[in-house]
Amino acid sequence: MKKAIIYLFFFFFIIINTSFTILSESILIRIYAHLKVTSVQIIQSKGNYYVMADATTILKTKNTDVLKFNLINDSVNLMLNDSFKGRYKYIKIIGSNDAEFKIKLLNPDRKIRTYQNNISLSVVEEGLKLINEVELNNYIAGVTEAEAGSRTTLEFYKVQSILARTFALAHINKHVNEGFSLCDQVHCQAYFGKPKDSNICSAINLTQNLVVVDENLNLIIAAFHSNCGGQTANSEDVWGAKTSYLRSISDSFSLKMPNSKWERRMLTDDWLSYLKLKHNIPIEKENIRQAALKFNQESRKIYLECNNTKIPLKNVRQDLQLKSTFFNILPLGKDSILFIGRGYGHGLGLCQEGAIKMGKLGYNYTQILNFYYQNTQLIDLHKLNFFKDE
Repeated sequence: MKKAIIYLFFFFFIIINTSFTILSESILIRIYAHLKVTSVQIIQSKGNYYVMADATTILKTKNTDVLKFNLINDSVNLMLNDSFKGRYKYIKIIGSNDAEFKIKLLNPDRKIRTYQNNISLSVVEEGLKLINEVELNNYIAGVTEAEAGSRTTLEFYKVQSILARTFALAHINKHVNEGFSLCDQVHCQAYFGKPKDSNICSAINLTQNLVVVDENLNLIIAAFHSNCGGQTANSEDVWGAKTSYLRSISDSFSLKMPNSKWERRMLTDDWLSYLKLKHNIPIEKENIRQAALKFNQESRKIYLECNNTKIPLKNVRQDLQLKSTFFNILPLGKDSILFIGRGYGHGLGLCQEGAIKMGKLGYNYTQILNFYYQNTQLIDLHKLNFFKDE
């Protein structure tokens, strides 16, 4: 893990020409990773940019210049303000430290987003691969808004930014074999470019370089979810592996928040058919049938038990697309059952809505993190001993 962090600071440094500075502590993020992009438009909105094509500088752009890129066979076709500039294998748009640009996907059609720093384009799997080479703080700011939403408390932004930084550094090599570090999808971290809320940048500055580590100074798995419904989960109950810090706790802060409760109605026959076909439960037996129609969790359980068969609740949640595994089942007349649920998400680590409530009640970011992650500490990443023997 520590070697992976080293790559962040030494592998991704670039030196441009004398009018540009070193873009240090940068990270490579593939954007629009879930889409097959064949046409895109980029407009410089701030700073200065050079365009390099196949390792040669071919032009310098100015504000309002429109660059259009189209996939043509195995190459990228470049247009500047409707003027053809060439066809290349690899194009990189390199900006000054304060540079920003707007991206408009043309095919498929998507709304405009604003990104910072640099971007490269190449061809992969019959589509354009777009990689944003972005300063770490700018990336963390974008992730914070994408994962936390906007217009929340400064203290919660601090919490989310620390977790975003911790996750990014712990997973810096996730896509290294594909030529980048992370993508913009939720299995890495959601990232939609520059945030709109200025308070996020303040939160980044106020928590500069802070990460969460366990008792062995290893970066933690920075798990979080929307709402735990009053109780978080143990890591081994969800992911199978026990950690010292993802422990189940009682969380009254999450109650009476928007995602603390939910309900789902389902036909009785559909529920019983699911149990029989998916889990081979003999629902034709009356005692088993009745047990399947009444299920109660005063505290979080791991399994739904029928006929001495243990069905993992995480499988039920996934199969039925439920908001959480924390639910009761009650008969609703003769033909239906009602799932009465609590919380939204897997229940591990930080409960976002609980943390927001804590921030509003005056708890600081350190207190919030210590509440949800047991046996951890905050540390300046530059003070970590990267070269410590593992």
